[in-house]
Amino acid sequence: MNKYELDYLEQLEAESIFIMREVAAQFERPALLFSGGKDSITLVQLAKRRSLPAKSLSR
Repeated sequence: MNKYELDYLEQLEAESIFIMREVAAQFERPALLFSGGKDSITLVQLAKRRSLPAKSLSR
């Protein structure tokens, strides 16, 4: 039987999406601040991935 494991980047992505979902569940109107830097772009991409169906996340 194959054991399901995530590589390091997939673990970080899953944890980040989990945190974003927790924030969205706890606050009425959560917001992302966007400055145009690499951190902001990464957050926007994670937010987009989080909102897509799982089928579209396959690579």
